[in-house]
Amino acid sequence: MGATVCRLICYRTVASLFLPTQFFYLQKAKQNVKVQFFITTLSVLLFVAKMAAYYFTNSLAILSDALESIVNVLAGFIGLYSLYIAAKPSDMDHPYGHGKAEFVSAAAEGTLIVASGVLIIYQTAETFFDSQPIQKLDTGIWLVAATAIINYIAGFICLSIGKKNNSLALKASGKHLQVDTYSTLAIIAGLLLMLFTKLYWLDKAIALFVSLIILYNGYRIIRASLAGIMDEADMDLLKRLVAVLNSSRRQNWIDLHNLRVIKYGSLLHVDCHLTLPWYLNVNEAHDEVDLLRALIENEFGEAIEFFVHTDPCLPLSCPICIKENCAVRKSPFQQKLEWTLENVISDKKHKMVK
Repeated sequence: MGATVCRLICYRTVASLFLPTQFFYLQKAKQNVKVQFFITTLSVLLFVAKMAAYYFTNSLAILSDALESIVNVLAGFIGLYSLYIAAKPSDMDHPYGHGKAEFVSAAAEGTLIVASGVLIIYQTAETFFDSQPIQKLDTGIWLVAATAIINYIAGFICLSIGKKNNSLALKASGKHLQVDTYSTLAIIAGLLLMLFTKLYWLDKAIALFVSLIILYNGYRIIRASLAGIMDEADMDLLKRLVAVLNSSRRQNWIDLHNLRVIKYGSLLHVDCHLTLPWYLNVNEAHDEVDLLRALIENEFGEAIEFFVHTDPCLPLSCPICIKENCAVRKSPFQQKLEWTLENVISDKKHKMVK
């Protein structure tokens, strides 16, 4: 009987949450596509501007910046396609939605970033002992500086919306644009130094320095995308979730364990076992699950799917149960068990440790 009631609560909870969750997820997914389309169009224009700066100056450092912009353009189109796929609702073949397409996009973008770093190193090494004339540095500096400002603003917008919507693809694009800005600023500093000192060998040294920054950031993006593909636990997110649960814990929430959080693009799947007083009926238990859902949504947004399995309390729960005036308590309360990252992810009910 108890197992049947638990299953009924789980089914009812999932059914009542699925439609609004999908609505909020699809709204965010559509916004992500629009932002990525804007970023992709902007990347094309900035690439043209940087190539014009290289044409005027013949600077290898500016060429390295332009080569990275090629990656921006390619990554923009890949990201746009992946977000288009991720925006599709769940179907029979993909019951958890298409959000993992974003991880594939981020992996591709990271790979392209690393490839651009290697290409810059190769280009610099091939021409290291060539004495190419540098000209019209002032014009090149103004053009490159304009692209840096635009890149940073676009990256800030992309990162902000990516964090708001939990979109790895947008966050990867935003980081890429901001890294592009930092590398461009380093190039501008070097160009200014060359302009005043006439030390033109600095051009190749700057290009090598920028390539190392590019390689490191490409590695970080690939690492994050592989973690998402492999469903690696997001410890920071789990710690935030546990802190929220502890701060607003209700007396009827006797225990919580087997907590799992998985990201599918901007959609979060939260799975846990919640121990409630055994004498609650189905409606009362469902109300407790609703309160848990509302608490988590208030912190992390509405694009969340919940799969909450409710367990009836057992006599071993009594010493850690904080519920007051319980008429069926088998043993007195001894100590409140604080939920921690370690004990909420374990797959067993908690009890007093002697």
